[in-house]
Amino acid sequence: MVMPLSVVVLAAGQGTRMKSDLPKVLHEIGGAPMLSHVIRAAQALEALDITVVYGHGGEQVQSALSDHKISWVEQTEQLGTGHAVDQAMPKVPDNHTTLLLYGDVPLITTDTLGKLVAAAGENALALLTAVVDNPTGYGRIVRDSAGKVQCIVEQKDASEEQLIINEVNTGMLAVRSNELRGWINRLENNNAQGEFYLTDIVGFAVEDGISINTTHPVSTVETEGVNNKLQLAELERAYQLRLANEYMDNGLTLRDPNRFDVRGNLTFGKDVTIDVNVIIEGSVSLGDRVNVGPNVILKNITIGNETNIHPNCVLEKSTIGAACEIGPFARIRPDTQLADHVKLGNFVEIKKSTVLEGSKVSHLSYIGDTTMGSQVNIGAGTITCNYDGANKHKTVIGDNVFIGSSSQLIAPVTVGDGATIGAGSTITRNVPSDELTLTRSRQVTKEGWKRPEKKK
Repeated sequence: MVMPLSVVVLAAGQGTRMKSDLPKVLHEIGGAPMLSHVIRAAQALEALDITVVYGHGGEQVQSALSDHKISWVEQTEQLGTGHAVDQAMPKVPDNHTTLLLYGDVPLITTDTLGKLVAAAGENALALLTAVVDNPTGYGRIVRDSAGKVQCIVEQKDASEEQLIINEVNTGMLAVRSNELRGWINRLENNNAQGEFYLTDIVGFAVEDGISINTTHPVSTVETEGVNNKLQLAELERAYQLRLANEYMDNGLTLRDPNRFDVRGNLTFGKDVTIDVNVIIEGSVSLGDRVNVGPNVILKNITIGNETNIHPNCVLEKSTIGAACEIGPFARIRPDTQLADHVKLGNFVEIKKSTVLEGSKVSHLSYIGDTTMGSQVNIGAGTITCNYDGANKHKTVIGDNVFIGSSSQLIAPVTVGDGATIGAGSTITRNVPSDELTLTRSRQVTKEGWKRPEKKK
């Protein structure tokens, strides 16, 4: 029989060692709060309810996690883990298995949690333990001569013999809710810290003849918590390497997995290559044979097959077609759509514009609030002047247009199909199709003119 599952997440700690105004569980790993990683791992177990025990910065925590279906319980006093769990127990049905997690242990996986819940079965207490090289600070797992768990002893209460035990308590456990409720009611705070230790329930389980089963994570990094910025950075790198390995297992080529960051979700086709120092944010989709050069930021963007993103580009909230050439040093701002075979060269910025197939903006240009046809060639230094200081205006460029270098298109303006605009022109009125239009002053040479000199 599979027991219904309830999850309790302890997230009330202030995190003073983080030296931050932000509640500890809201510090980010992979672009998302640590607490959200824990909740997603629990949600994948199809738990019927998830209760988060919060304390410091409660409004911030609830606001940051508002898109998750969660019950919230406040722990107004910090009286230990046993007291924290006690705050959540009124929300947990007796006939459920309760899974206990921690909001500052972000790399726990659903696979490990599934094994922990399975180890609890219907009547056992399941503990997630880990064997570590340095157990300092952890509660020690004390076993008898037959290897059965007898109790958990906290660091400050441990004897010299117990301190050398290197199997430690991770704090995560699973047990039938009615048993947990009864044991919590028996907790006392007669210990070095004057707190209600949840770990004391292990001794109660032994007294009551309840089996204690242990299971272990695949990697101890799953059970590591965050108490300071150094640990946060270490887990960030572990998380990124975990993702990189998963992506490479699925066929992604990473030039250096240690210099690759995902702060969202990445999907990709076949034979995709990503160079060093690329940052993925939000939802990013790469088609087949896409090549991403070094030092590129991709945020909420879709890129078609065989497109090359050259070094040092920033691309955001846009759609790029197939076989495009972007950059180097190009910036694509939100709400831009590029068709197939479009080229944006070095130091080109484009914003809220549509560019049709085969058009080129090769260098040193700004295109904003523009609809551009196919096979258009935009010369170097051309800009669309779309903002009058109060309102944005639209530029429309037809098919097969050639615009000479250093031209300005003062929106609102329309350039007809096949038009040519001479270099250095300032266009303020609509341009007819298939004609040459230019605005250029007569060149004058002042004979005999001398440049001013500084007075001696």
